Amino acid sequence: MSENSSAPVTELEESNADSQITSPENEQNADLADQAATHEESFNTEEIPSADDPSSRVKKYDFDGAGFSLEEFDSLLGKYDYNFKPGDIVNGTVFALETKGAMIDIGAKTAAFMPMQEVSINRVEGLSDVLQPSEIRQFFIMSEENEDGQLSLSIRRIEYQRAWERVRQLQKEDATIYSEVFATNRGGALVRVEGLRGFIPGSHISTRKAKEELVAEYLPLKFLEVDEERNRLVLSHRRALVERKMNRLEVGEVVVGAVRGIKPYGAFIDIGGVSGLLHISEISHEHIETPHSVLNVNDQMKVMIIDLDAERGRISLSTKALEPEPGDMLTDPQKVFDKAEEMAAKYKEMLLEQAEEGENPITSMEV
Repeated sequence: MSENSSAPVTELEESNADSQITSPENEQNADLADQAATHEESFNTEEIPSADDPSSRVKKYDFDGAGFSLEEFDSLLGKYDYNFKPGDIVNGTVFALETKGAMIDIGAKTAAFMPMQEVSINRVEGLSDVLQPSEIRQFFIMSEENEDGQLSLSIRRIEYQRAWERVRQLQKEDATIYSEVFATNRGGALVRVEGLRGFIPGSHISTRKAKEELVAEYLPLKFLEVDEERNRLVLSHRRALVERKMNRLEVGEVVVGAVRGIKPYGAFIDIGGVSGLLHISEISHEHIETPHSVLNVNDQMKVMIIDLDAERGRISLSTKALEPEPGDMLTDPQKVFDKAEEMAAKYKEMLLEQAEEGENPITSMEV
């Protein structure tokens, strides 16, 4: 065998040769293996905290440097905890007008409802007469939340409260108001003041008209009683007229009047639209049993004013002070009327003298 001839290759040598041949797949697998080995070396399980390790928990915030305490923070949140209760007055926004009422947003979890009858203290044709969508105004909470979490509201209650406040102030000022009579009954007449129903007793209506004819008329009125708890508002037409008349009258003045009514204790004399009382003791110096023995209804006569009581709305009159001689009203009433102004002048002089001496001028009624 020559030197150049090839020697046979054994199986071991072939196997070693194959191991030295590198394919692309083998290179990729080798790279993945190297990466896994490297990751394993860098990953240390001892660095993972356990569940019981305090360092693994979320740190609590320290409020000491926040500028306020936890109590103050709770108090601040409480301001935004809307706890609505009956009797409260709250601001609300109108967002829906319905047939039976209005839906109002007051910031509660459910829209509040205001019934039609609670929209105003006055009579209205519809909700739109008082409310407009998106309007913001105050509302009175009438009741607790119902089963749906809805509150009931009212505007009428607010107007009602403010109306009583207003009439109390008017009474305190002794103001004269004007109001329209909307109905009458056996006891008197009914009016509305600031939306409240008021009553004028028949004895405080000073007019020649029948009560039924007063409907739709505006009358001057003064307050007699203002009682919110009893819901009583009583007024006087007579007092208002007397006060107006009193502003132009004075004690000692002679006025012409007509007898409008006769009672056992005296006669009511109409003097320019207001009534004055001619008491039985002021008709004459002589004693008389009854005013009917001297006076008749519709008699025209002269009387002198002896007292003006604005607070009670009363005008006191006298013919006794006009008698030239005691008893003239019984024997010659015409003489009394003819000399009325002359006797009145003497009466005024007497009042002045009594005033200078410090006496009560009203005692002149007994002269």
